[in-house]
Amino acid sequence: MAGGLTGCSTAAYYWQSAIGHLNLMAAARPVDDWLADPATPAPLRERLALARRIRDFAVSELHEPDNASYHRYADLHRRAAVWSVTAAPADSLKLKTWCYPVIGCAGYRGYYDEQAADRFAAGLRSEDGLETYVYGVPAYSTLGWMNWAGGDPLLSTFIRYPEGELARMVFHELAHQIVYVKDDTQFNESFATAVERLGVARWLAEKADARARADYAAFDARRRAFRQLTLQTRRELEAVYEGNQATALYGRAQTATKSEVMQRFRERYDQLKARWAAEGTPFNGYDRWVAQANNASFGIQAAYDEWVPAFEDLFRQEGGNWPRFYATVKALAGQPRPERDARLGALLAASQQSEGESLHVTQKDTNERR
Repeated sequence: MAGGLTGCSTAAYYWQSAIGHLNLMAAARPVDDWLADPATPAPLRERLALARRIRDFAVSELHEPDNASYHRYADLHRRAAVWSVTAAPADSLKLKTWCYPVIGCAGYRGYYDEQAADRFAAGLRSEDGLETYVYGVPAYSTLGWMNWAGGDPLLSTFIRYPEGELARMVFHELAHQIVYVKDDTQFNESFATAVERLGVARWLAEKADARARADYAAFDARRRAFRQLTLQTRRELEAVYEGNQATALYGRAQTATKSEVMQRFRERYDQLKARWAAEGTPFNGYDRWVAQANNASFGIQAAYDEWVPAFEDLFRQEGGNWPRFYATVKALAGQPRPERDARLGALLAASQQSEGESLHVTQKDTNERR
């Protein structure tokens, strides 16, 4: 099977990983050198200076690691640092996993060459019958293991992001150096996403100007609306696959119901786009994702989103104190998976209940004022 790699293909995979990362590291130069170089374009110079301020903020205010990471910059001359392949069965959102040295098992497989990623995904589809999703990744973390060699560099693949998005990227990747649990992609990515969201809120409030705050607010509102739509669709697909709907039995009935869910998803997305256009902020940035949407793409999105409200609630329980929050997350990471998931599930349920009560109070207040 394509998913069950042979010894030769495994060796080839690790060879491309090693060479790809070494080439990336070799392309990196100290930020000070780029800033001192007269040939460095002024816009890049400004972005590097901004990234430096963001990194300093991550260390001083978010208590993220102060090490070799993000003191260097590399121009990769390509649109992504790596291309990740994710895969899932036709009747499940559970991602196929691959296991690696150091990090354990994860629900994705990274390639430094896009065509190599596409070929691997094609094999998973044709030989294993899996649904696949290939996407470009602008940055990745070496979890602090490469600090002796210069750490993770800033990259051309994300340095020109809007200010809020650049801050999110740096905060997210540094968070992986604080807590990382082997074999639990959902825990790791949800934690890092929570840190980035909490961190960027502080950055924008304390360091950004009104224009940057407005730009971020507009983009983030669209992102949250889209994620709510995909969450709704994930829940509907899970109900189909788990047999919780009367029509979701086996074979044709299940396939038909899945198709109906996906059709509703695309119709709702069209409605969402129409709303954005009516509000004077047309946006088509999710079109490609929607066109390719399948179990693999919904599955990997769940890894980044599922436990985020739980971690944010935990942060609030710790009084917004970053060191205490990290210590609690580390303790949680040390628990067996069932206990860890149960704790996060309870936090998530409490967060959703609190949000629901807040919306009810807001609606009640609005009605009383009418």
